[in-house]
Amino acid sequence: MSLIYHLDGELVERAEATVHVDDRGFRYGDAAFETCRAYGGTVFEWDRHLDRLGATCETLGMAEAVPDDLKARVDETLAANDLGDAYVRVSISRGVQPGKLTPSVEVDPTVVVYVKSLSRGGVDGDPVWDGSATVETVDTRRIPDAAVPVDAKTHNYLNGILARLELRGSTAEEVVMRDTDGFLAEGATSNLFFVDDGTLKTPAPGTILPGITRRLVVELADSVGVAVETGRYRQADLREADEAFLTNTTWELRPIGRADGAVVGGGAITNRLRTAYDELVEARCYR
Repeated sequence: MSLIYHLDGELVERAEATVHVDDRGFRYGDAAFETCRAYGGTVFEWDRHLDRLGATCETLGMAEAVPDDLKARVDETLAANDLGDAYVRVSISRGVQPGKLTPSVEVDPTVVVYVKSLSRGGVDGDPVWDGSATVETVDTRRIPDAAVPVDAKTHNYLNGILARLELRGSTAEEVVMRDTDGFLAEGATSNLFFVDDGTLKTPAPGTILPGITRRLVVELADSVGVAVETGRYRQADLREADEAFLTNTTWELRPIGRADGAVVGGGAITNRLRTAYDELVEARCYR
C-alpha cells in the first residue's frame, strides 16, 4: 500500500508529496523538524516534541510557522495510513522564498507530516534495532553552541552526515562525536549514556542536542533510584564503562556492545531503565 503524507494541510499520496525547488528547506536546510513515535495510535511525549519544535522555529525567527492544528494533522496521517505503531516526522520549513540567503520577514511555511510503520512498543513489544550497537569515535567534532545553537533541531544535518561518512568501511553503526575540547558529546542521531560504578553518566547540556528520550531516561533513573551525573567525559571513560547505551525516539534505549573496539554492553542498570521505559509506554499508550 502506498503511504499517504500530510503536505500543507492536505493528505497526499507519497509519490505526489513534493516541495518547490525554491523552498528554503531544500535550498539551505532552513527548516525545523521533530521525530516522534506513535504507540497504539498515541504520539508519545507529544507535548515535549511540540515545545522543542516551537523553540527551534523561534530560534529560526519563524515562531508563527507552527500551525495550531499540527497534532490533528499528525492524527489524520496516522489514520489515513491505518497505523497505530509508527515513526512520525514533522517538518516545517520557512517555505518558498526568493533565492537569497537573507530570509523574508513574511513566512508561508511548508508543513509536512511523514509516517512509516514500526513494531509495537511497550511491555509486549520488540525493539526496532537488531542487537547491541557498535560505535566508533570519529574526528568530526560537534558544532559548538556559539556557532549553531545545539538545542535547535533543524534540517541542516551536515555535521552528522560528515561524522557518519567516517564509518565507511567500518562495522560501526553509530558515531560518537566529541566537542571542540575533545570531550564526549553525542552520536549523529543519538544521545549517549554510560554506567560507572553504579552511577549513570551522560554528557552535560551545552554541547549536545537535549533529546526527548534522554530527558525521559534521566527522569526514569531518578524514579528507580539510579544516581545520575552530567559532566564532561573522555573517550576512555566510555571504553572502560561498566555499561553503556544510546537513546533516541526510535531506538528508545539501545545498549552499546562495542565502543572503539572495546567490549562494553548493557547490564543491570540498562535493563532496569529499559523496563521502566517499556512500562511507561505501556501505561500511557496501550491501556
